[in-house]
Amino acid sequence: MRITDLKVWVVNAPLTVAFQSSFERRSGTTRTVLRLETDTGLVGWGETFRGDPTARIIELHRDQIVGRSLTELGQLRTELRMTPFFYGYLGYAAIAGIEMAYFDLLGKQSGLSVADLLGGAARERVPVTGLVTRGLVAAEGEKARPEAIAAAAEQLVDERGFGTVKLKGSTDAADDVGLVGAIRRRLAGIGLRIDPNAAWSVTDSITAAHRLEEYDLEYLEDPCPGVEGMARVRANTRIPLCTNMCVVRLEEVVPAVRLGAVDVIHGDVHKWGGIDATRRLAALCEGFGLGMNLHSGGELGISTACHLQVAAALPEINYAIDSMYYLVADDIITEPFVVADGSIEVPGGPGLGVTVDEEKLAHLAKQHDIDGDLIR
Repeated sequence: MRITDLKVWVVNAPLTVAFQSSFERRSGTTRTVLRLETDTGLVGWGETFRGDPTARIIELHRDQIVGRSLTELGQLRTELRMTPFFYGYLGYAAIAGIEMAYFDLLGKQSGLSVADLLGGAARERVPVTGLVTRGLVAAEGEKARPEAIAAAAEQLVDERGFGTVKLKGSTDAADDVGLVGAIRRRLAGIGLRIDPNAAWSVTDSITAAHRLEEYDLEYLEDPCPGVEGMARVRANTRIPLCTNMCVVRLEEVVPAVRLGAVDVIHGDVHKWGGIDATRRLAALCEGFGLGMNLHSGGELGISTACHLQVAAALPEINYAIDSMYYLVADDIITEPFVVADGSIEVPGGPGLGVTVDEEKLAHLAKQHDIDGDLIR
């Protein structure tokens, strides 16, 4: 069986509420979607991030993909190994989308799910995290009141059963600490995290961490930039530190461990360059005694299915994974996922286990034609 065609789309989907972090506020998500077709008519789907730039990189590799056998995924990975060197973050994203479509094809060819291809699912449902963002309660430029943020967090838990919530932080560490305190007072028994996206200084991070210790956090995610800064913060707090920003490649794990900079690493199929890279990260985390989670960057149904399959198969992923999926107002799969009891059911069926609605795909691609990339 050989690949005979590659098609790539870039789509925009709206969010139900504004998503606000320390560096952006947006009302939609942009995703890159690709389809591989074989000489038998079998079709495999992949999804990744960063829109037009990633789509262009995928198209650059068209001649290396079309005509290739399904048994040559390892060889293709080897040929694409320099792509991240030349294109950085976007190179990993392009490889991830291509590999995801390959895995979907391999699963459909064999009748196995992606989780089965990884050794088998260890669970049928994957717990996910409720994201608390200032966009839930405040207009752009307005200050979020602690009681409003706490009420929004409680509503998320009541409506969807989340066992863990995460506050998206800001550049104001002191204000963020106040919001965390309000959430903890409202939700005494819930798992709680905060993520300022490295917006605090090292000094402010240490001060904030001391104040946050009374709130029994699962972890503090990326309070400041870089492994050196993270190591200084970690040496001055009892709160575990997590990263999605300063350890983003396999070769960065060992230096971070040597410096004592992190306790938990966020994997991400798209950011790390694919399912296989995420599996290798899991092995490193187990070997070094680190926790592991999965990051979310606004995935639609194809990528969400992939993360669910990976989380189901890798026991090293031992936290409720991040997912913005429940904030997305539209999707490109025929049966959208539902968050219930704080978790999402792992899709059954071969490959990724989802069916793409090509009319919805075309509609959301037209939205991108109108608005361009929403994430720049």
